[in-house]
Amino acid sequence: MSETPKANSSAQAAPQQATPQSVSIEQSPVLAAVKSAFGSAKLRATRFRGQTTLIVEPKDLHAVMAVLKSDGRCGFDLLSDVGGVDYLDYPAETIARFAVVYNLVSTTLDQRVFVKTFVDPSIPTDGIVEDPALWVDSVTDLWPGAEWMEREVFDMFGIRFANHPDLRRILTWEEYPGHPLRKDYPLRGRGERDNFGVVDRSTS
Repeated sequence: MSETPKANSSAQAAPQQATPQSVSIEQSPVLAAVKSAFGSAKLRATRFRGQTTLIVEPKDLHAVMAVLKSDGRCGFDLLSDVGGVDYLDYPAETIARFAVVYNLVSTTLDQRVFVKTFVDPSIPTDGIVEDPALWVDSVTDLWPGAEWMEREVFDMFGIRFANHPDLRRILTWEEYPGHPLRKDYPLRGRGERDNFGVVDRSTS
């Protein structure tokens, strides 16, 4: 009678979940440069899979971003991306409901840093009414390429950018009755497409 093969315990072991680790400001020249310029600002930093994220208050965002671009220890001359995050029903505690995340690259120093700022809504988020709490400063004066990226975050999440040169919706029409990437927006929408006319080959 043959023996039943034993299961490979190492193969069946649950994978280890990586979690962000706190980073001391002094551990990073980039973060140290920001700290030296903003000694009184509330700064936090984490490191995850080799990438550093600097968390700043919305009121400090523009000034911190200016240092990250102009200080020689940083030199983040390229804004690679701007994105929004909705943390509604997130399994872990977060600072606020929404975040705006900036992906900065230094093409001369070959380094990258993420900057994140959090905002909390002050009114219900199921519509498109302007919320005075969902505003952050635009960085288009520092990186002109931020213009369309910030418009997308506004369109999808309803977060507005002060001093943006042309803050209009970019993927949906101006009267669209919601911000589609908010998690309280239905996956199938609210019937916005139900009355679209059908275009076939004979009429196109």
